[in-house]
Amino acid sequence: MIGKLQGVIDYIGDDFIILMTGGVGYKVYTPEILTLKSTVVLWIETIVREDSIRLFGFSSLAGQNLFNQLTTVSGVGPKVAMAIMGTIKTDTLISAIATGDAKTIATAPGVGKKVAEKIIVELKNKMGGASFDFGGTDAGGVLPDLLAALESLGYRRMDIIDMAQKLVSNNQGADISKLVPMALKEISGK
Repeated sequence: MIGKLQGVIDYIGDDFIILMTGGVGYKVYTPEILTLKSTVVLWIETIVREDSIRLFGFSSLAGQNLFNQLTTVSGVGPKVAMAIMGTIKTDTLISAIATGDAKTIATAPGVGKKVAEKIIVELKNKMGGASFDFGGTDAGGVLPDLLAALESLGYRRMDIIDMAQKLVSNNQGADISKLVPMALKEISGK
């Protein structure tokens, strides 16, 4: 099996690239944002089916491991796992699983509320929810509240989640009344 490829991106399709390595062009499905003619190194997951062999490429082992974990969930195949990883950053996805944030996971195309909840149920313990640190035991309650408050003000979850996670992590013990004004300052760039 192919474990890792290094080469030049010769073509970029909708959800795949052609990676030229040693005169051979490999079709690699990837959630990574890459540029044409750039040299990349990708960790490869090979999926063999009765009618196809597909290569899935990731810039890190963590991304590859997350892909493998997602595909263990019933109802989540490689295509859905790639859609999730192409829509949601790895850290954000791990955070959403650890905190039970099905709404964030459901923002990926082809993922509804039930599939998002199934991902959380099946992977929360495997992801080591406690290892994803938001700065304390109360963070699991503060982050969803902060996101809900900002969404009620009209901000999209995908636009604010990374910033909200950083605020919660950097301001341990702060309650929602302090975090919302801080988030609004961050959003406005002041």
